[in-house]
Amino acid sequence: MATPVVTKTAWKLQEIVAHASNVSSLVLGKASGRLLATGGDDCRVNLWSINKPNCIMSLTGHTSPVESVRLNTPEELIVAGSQSGSIRVWDLEAAKILRTLMGHKANICSLDFHPYGEFVASGSQDTNIKLWDIRRKGCVFRYRGHSQAVRCLRFSPDGKWLASAADDHTVKLWDLTAGKMMAEFPGHTGPVNVVEFHPNEYLLASGSSDRTIRFWDLEKFQVVSCIEGEPGPVRSVLFNPDGCCLYSGCQDSLRVYGWEPERCFDVVLVNWGKVADLAICNDQLIGVAFSQSSVSSYVVDLTRVTRTGTVAPDPMQDSQPPAQQPPNPSAPLRRIYERPSATGSEPQRVKQNSESERRSPSSEDDRDERESRAEIQNAEDYNEIFQPKNSISRTPPRRSEPFPAPPEDDMATAKEAAKPSPAMDVQFPVPKLEVLSRPPVVTSTPAPKAESAIIPATRNEPIGLKASDFLPAVKIPQQAELVDEDAMSQIRKGHDTMCVVLTSRHKNLDTVRAVWTTGDIKTSVDSAVAINDLSVVVDLLNIVNQKASLWKLDLCTTVLPQIEKLLQSKYESYVQTGCTSLKLILQRFLPLITDMLAAPPTVGVDISREERLHKCRVCYKQLRSISGLVKSKSGLSGRHGSAFRELHLLMASLD
Repeated sequence: MATPVVTKTAWKLQEIVAHASNVSSLVLGKASGRLLATGGDDCRVNLWSINKPNCIMSLTGHTSPVESVRLNTPEELIVAGSQSGSIRVWDLEAAKILRTLMGHKANICSLDFHPYGEFVASGSQDTNIKLWDIRRKGCVFRYRGHSQAVRCLRFSPDGKWLASAADDHTVKLWDLTAGKMMAEFPGHTGPVNVVEFHPNEYLLASGSSDRTIRFWDLEKFQVVSCIEGEPGPVRSVLFNPDGCCLYSGCQDSLRVYGWEPERCFDVVLVNWGKVADLAICNDQLIGVAFSQSSVSSYVVDLTRVTRTGTVAPDPMQDSQPPAQQPPNPSAPLRRIYERPSATGSEPQRVKQNSESERRSPSSEDDRDERESRAEIQNAEDYNEIFQPKNSISRTPPRRSEPFPAPPEDDMATAKEAAKPSPAMDVQFPVPKLEVLSRPPVVTSTPAPKAESAIIPATRNEPIGLKASDFLPAVKIPQQAELVDEDAMSQIRKGHDTMCVVLTSRHKNLDTVRAVWTTGDIKTSVDSAVAINDLSVVVDLLNIVNQKASLWKLDLCTTVLPQIEKLLQSKYESYVQTGCTSLKLILQRFLPLITDMLAAPPTVGVDISREERLHKCRVCYKQLRSISGLVKSKSGLSGRHGSAFRELHLLMASLD
């Protein structure tokens, strides 16, 4: 009979080089336990799939080191705060920047998403806490009370409270509906690094650099118990999903605690150093730690960890274990959080103050998109993680499998473990770093199909360019040396043709410019259309789009057929220009067109009205033709899909 394999309770999963410079912050996705986001001194936010070596996506836009990152509960949005005080929110499904929030005067130290509403809380070294409305792109309330940097923020499970921990040794509880502080919890003798709400009961846990964990009753606003003697500063804590115990990520160990009375159920040696974040999935606890540019992930099998019962001995101390303390069956049950009936429902009304920093949601969107990019570095993993959320699943969702546990170490396995493992990227950082040094900019469109793919407007090299195309073919390996004249003649091939193309385009633009200087916009557009070169039309529309007052109804009759061609182009810049022009036409002229067509005929002859009515009919016919194209493309993901969906809504009155 085969001997059963004894597996480990805790093991190291992988180590990766996450950034070209030092890692300054990271967070695990709590819903899946499989998504990792890291912020670095290189001003980037990188996304990773746990136990996979390659970066999924790299988010740019910040101009100073990223100090704090946070994922929302469905893992569809990510927010990152920088050293300069700016906050950026990205939509991971659309692979685009969603909002840029400005207002803090110092480092962003902590962030958290509201569990139900579209709100983000931020804590800064300027001692202020701000609550932001993502939809309106503004600050709706500012909470003052801390005297030093705010290190951690957490919303309560019902979304009514906000807990904050700071370097001033205090924990504060804020009522979002009343807009005021409900309670202050003193008692720690060092900076408070982390706070965590119990998933069910009115209970709050806080961990501090004074090596203590305190539990607070949120009905009586008093301390329930205090656990002392941690081996180092407490930086990460997490309640079990059913609320039976609290996990504390200590120096090189995981500790499992109860609080009534205070006791340690179990201690697991993990050797993860200073763990930065914890998540639970499939009865496994995943912990991540970082050092310089490297990030390491670890797994603890919770089925082999004691979570209730007697006190466990501490293997990290030589002292005798404390006496066993049975759980207190008469411990009073606390009040339970009342969550909204549907996760998509609106949260309770948030108190707003007079210092609201309201801004138009679209006032700086274009600038944000220019400054911020989502660079998809692994399209396969990206589509697997984010794209399925955009479609209706007709089968039960696929659950992630637990990470397989390695066998327990013996003398042979210990020697094998000492050998370099190809799964550990840190052993071979050079080839892996090349991916991060110059990532390809990829659109968020799914993998290319039989139809022609969109050519991105921003790219690092010409499409289809290969250096070998410019060199003569070498048939015999011994004749690999090339003569300079042969190489130059090969490079010159096609040069004359390219010069002819560029000269022709320059001549066409000069022709359009000559008409433009006369002040006749309609004639200049007609001349650009007559040239039959979409690149010239795009150049001209990019100028006209900057000034909406240049648009007239007769100009629309000429431009709309060209817009239909642009929307079907394979070039991203052409599609963007076409969408912008169509949006301007719909906003300025669609009400006029529909009113003119719906108006009853007038008595007598009105030549100007008849001409205007004719132009409206022409535009209406062209818009009807374009509406079918817009509707077919509104299902796309990413920036294009968002633009087409907005156009589809504007064209709803045509149906």
